[in-house]
Amino acid sequence: MKINYEIEMQKELNSIGLNSDKKILIHSCCAPCSCAILEYLKEYLTIDIFFYNPNITDENEYIARLKEQIIFNENMNFKMEIIEGEYSPRKHFIENIKGLENEKEGGARCYKCYKLRMEATAKKAKKDGYDYFSTVLSISPLKNSQWINEIGIELEEKYGIKFLKGDFKKKSRYLRSVSISKEHHLYRQDYCGCVYSKIERTEMKNDKE
Repeated sequence: MKINYEIEMQKELNSIGLNSDKKILIHSCCAPCSCAILEYLKEYLTIDIFFYNPNITDENEYIARLKEQIIFNENMNFKMEIIEGEYSPRKHFIENIKGLENEKEGGARCYKCYKLRMEATAKKAKKDGYDYFSTVLSISPLKNSQWINEIGIELEEKYGIKFLKGDFKKKSRYLRSVSISKEHHLYRQDYCGCVYSKIERTEMKNDKE
């Protein structure tokens, strides 16, 4: 039976209360995916952002997304530190997904990609004394929120750092993210970041032509 992680998140946030002194390190893949989540969670938690995305195999794409995250946070006057993880696609992504290169988007390769980014976030959060860790990945209708939360729960147990469960696309937050992105003219990419996703997206576009 599927768990409603939106309800689970609301229970946790209600127990924390508004304007708490609890700190969360949240993994972000880009400004458009994080914007509505940061806007919402900052009412409850002190947030720092962990920008760890070795799956973005094009360096120019990586730089563009990181810059957009920084500019957006500055424009919104969000008092959040943006911590950049090590950017090494071959070492941290390509070597880890060997044998899964031909998996379809949303399959086993994506599961492994979710986990490697979330695990780095959990380790960083534990090391630096945060109360929680989480990820913005579930904002996307294309991401498997059940997988994301199952991974988070597993990492909570492994590292002893609480995972803020959630299905961030719920309560119209995905639509809010689209609205904020338009309002602030954010660069909104049309693929997740890895070369395999880009190839699949290009093939899909060509098939439609």
